Amino acid sequence: MSSSYQFDAYHPAVKQVIENIEKVMVGKRDVTDLSLVALLAGSHVLLEDVPGVGKTMMVRALAKSVGANFNRIQFTPDLLPSDLTGVSIFNQREMKFEFRKGPLLGNIILADEINRTSPKTQSALLEGMEEGNVTVDGETHILPQPFFVMATQNPIEYEGTYPLPEAQLDRFLLKLRMGYPSPEEELEVLNRTEHAHPIDSIGTVLELEDLLEMQKKVKAVFVEGSVKQYIIDIVSRTRNNSSIYLGASPRGSLSLMKACQAFAFMRNRDYVLPDDVKFLAPFVLSHRIILKSEAAFEGQKPEEIIKEILHRVRVPLQKEEKVK
Repeated sequence: MSSSYQFDAYHPAVKQVIENIEKVMVGKRDVTDLSLVALLAGSHVLLEDVPGVGKTMMVRALAKSVGANFNRIQFTPDLLPSDLTGVSIFNQREMKFEFRKGPLLGNIILADEINRTSPKTQSALLEGMEEGNVTVDGETHILPQPFFVMATQNPIEYEGTYPLPEAQLDRFLLKLRMGYPSPEEELEVLNRTEHAHPIDSIGTVLELEDLLEMQKKVKAVFVEGSVKQYIIDIVSRTRNNSSIYLGASPRGSLSLMKACQAFAFMRNRDYVLPDDVKFLAPFVLSHRIILKSEAAFEGQKPEEIIKEILHRVRVPLQKEEKVK
């Protein structure tokens, strides 16, 4: 994944986290930035890419950087919902049931190859992501905060997989692709890991309490009326485009605004710019639309269609007075 949109400034705490992650990751600044956008927005990421490009290392580095509990779940066809959420076990000594929590009850979760497990198990994960809690034997258990899921799926192998329905894809704030490194980046990876892996040497640079406070500040980032209308105009265009069978729902508008607030905060601003919307729209909206069969047959990509829509929608120029 590449981008021509460069950060001109970072929030100091965010910059520390990024620099810490880059001790492990080489040449993946865009994915790192956008993953932090989702984390600060209190949401989740779907990462679609082939195995072995560093997805697990990036999530581990992120978890260590913020001092979070990290759990990796390998999704397989025989995985059950209780394998994620946990089970109630009867304690004969105390004559009562005790809850043994599953790996989903952590701070940062890597849901590896989510499309390899059954829809029932997928739903258990996505319910936790949406509701912030899980229910086991009629008892509700609140998920810890912060709670961040990065789910991965392999776009090449489809045999024996269960593709996520569009309604469930909608639960992810962003859909990203990591991509292969350049030869120079791959050489740097070899050099860094020749004697020891750098993931073992990085430490915590941001406490969880500070991260939670930052998430609150993200919600206070100002979005003026003209920018909100710009978001609505873009999303509305997905509902009457000749290449799109089903456009983005109002959740798409909300998600784009949340992502823009987090993006602005990362850039050390307390207000959202139209440029933020233009940059983030393909990552937020591409997995929320369904192309018509003829458009897909012609090789059109959702990201390309979203970019075409952006070219046609008028960008707001006037700024409203900021509300205190």
